[in-house]
Amino acid sequence: MILSSLARYYQRLAKETDSVGNPKVPSYGFSEEKIGWVLVINQDGQLVDVVPNLSDGKKPQPKLLNVPRPEKRTSGVKANFLWDKTAYVLGVESNKDKATAKEQPFVISQKTFEAFKQSHLELFKDSQDLGLQAVCRFLEKWQPEHFSQPPCLTEMLDANLVFKLDGCSGYIHQREAAQTLWADLLKDDNAEQSICLISGTNAPIARLHPAIKGVFGGQSSGGSIISFNKESFASFGKEQGSNAPVSEVSAFAYTTTLNYLLRRENNHCLSIGDTSTVFWAEADNSVNVEAAEGFFASVFSPPDDEQESQKVFNILEQIAKGRGIKDVSPDLAPDTRFYILGLAPNAARISIRFWLDTTFGQLAEHLAQHWQDLAIEPCPWKTFPSIWRLLLQTAVLSKTENISPVLAGEMTRAVITGSLYPMSLLSQLIARIRADGDINGLRIAMIKAVLQRRFRKGFIQEEIPMSLNTESTNPAYLLGRLFAVLERIQTQALGDLNAGIADRYYGSASSVPYSVFPRLLSGAKHHLSRLRKDKAGMAVNLDKDLAEIIGALPDVFPRHLSIDEQGRFAIGYYQQKQRYFTKKETTESTEN
Repeated sequence: MILSSLARYYQRLAKETDSVGNPKVPSYGFSEEKIGWVLVINQDGQLVDVVPNLSDGKKPQPKLLNVPRPEKRTSGVKANFLWDKTAYVLGVESNKDKATAKEQPFVISQKTFEAFKQSHLELFKDSQDLGLQAVCRFLEKWQPEHFSQPPCLTEMLDANLVFKLDGCSGYIHQREAAQTLWADLLKDDNAEQSICLISGTNAPIARLHPAIKGVFGGQSSGGSIISFNKESFASFGKEQGSNAPVSEVSAFAYTTTLNYLLRRENNHCLSIGDTSTVFWAEADNSVNVEAAEGFFASVFSPPDDEQESQKVFNILEQIAKGRGIKDVSPDLAPDTRFYILGLAPNAARISIRFWLDTTFGQLAEHLAQHWQDLAIEPCPWKTFPSIWRLLLQTAVLSKTENISPVLAGEMTRAVITGSLYPMSLLSQLIARIRADGDINGLRIAMIKAVLQRRFRKGFIQEEIPMSLNTESTNPAYLLGRLFAVLERIQTQALGDLNAGIADRYYGSASSVPYSVFPRLLSGAKHHLSRLRKDKAGMAVNLDKDLAEIIGALPDVFPRHLSIDEQGRFAIGYYQQKQRYFTKKETTESTEN
């Protein structure tokens, strides 16, 4: 299912061109690789010039170029066809010894150079093409020690290089003779023939699949989704790709598509925790495809511009109210097919964290439900928060590296599929609140979302209020409100303290209220007595709030609160506390 969807997407990409007019993906047998420099040689094999193939900017980066697909070099020495690193093409690589690197920036790599040299001399010995003959003459004359002489530059070290014949347009690997020779090399008469699991045709089976590069945290050389390198993984004595037969063409198609999707500049990839999330749409109308992909990217990575973010927010709001997608935005078609794939590194392999194959209409409903579950008053954000921004609230010191990768994957799955949020999200949020005392709006919105979805799925009985609910009789919610009132009484009576009751007692009050609240109520009597002398009106209002909440509570405080109840406690505390701030802001606005 996953590989066939990727293979179909390759067929669509192969028909499209980028802004420059080049195909979006290379044809079979080729790959887009980062090529840093071009070696310009003449017909005699002399190195005439070196031309940078770098992007503009403060830190120029190698540009992507279509070249014959690379060899898989998990171990051993294997040369690529008419391109490679300086260690292969020129026999030099950067000196890793910092003590001698300044005096001697490069070291000779004779073994890799000989492999590149011998393989190409053998391939081109009978060729009459001027470009291929020039490469042979260059390799016969070149010595790695020549790198210290012009026109070679130390900036070239370890970069990928291609050849160009002086006075001719294009690169040597693009010449007709080179293309014909490469096509012959791709044919393997000894390859095993079998039914391809993707295309269903009888074709040569790929023993090793091309590498997939760009997965966040993965190896720079790439990884594989399908790989068998131990006897314990094999069956019936089969080796490598024969255990899951995929044809050479299909293996190329799905890996090329993934490499395209994983490149950030193509706007099809999002990083959530250690998971690289790629997405794409499928429809007859390209307008619907682009609209669906753009909308999904905006939800997961909201634009910084407040107005643009509000547009996305308004669409989700309308969908949540039951309006059809077409009515909200004509370019968004509900029957557009949408795919989401989460990939995570696992040594030389790539793990699939989640996979979703759905219609855009169903996906939009799930995204709208996510927004609806998060919604809380007063609204704690100006631009709709991305999943990444929400997950930062669960991390120690709000650092990216402290986000649990498992939690990130489970939360993303819940958002896109409409399933329950992981309970580990709730426990992690409560643990962070107890640890750092930061009871902010984003954390409370996430707690509310977890509990609200559990209510909608029938796991708990009482709905979670979006704003302060003075009619609720839930003990945990009332205790949260009560704690906020007690904190308000203390603050109004004594002013700002270095350590108030929220700093000292929030953790125990939210988990074992029986052992804390009698003591807090006793202290509140003294604070109210002092407050009546200085702020009589304030004391009356707070006393009224106190009596109202205590009257709705049971006669005996609960001894323990479950994890769900601790979440309700936090919501009640936050909403009651925000009510006082709202009143204060309203009063100041009226006076002004």
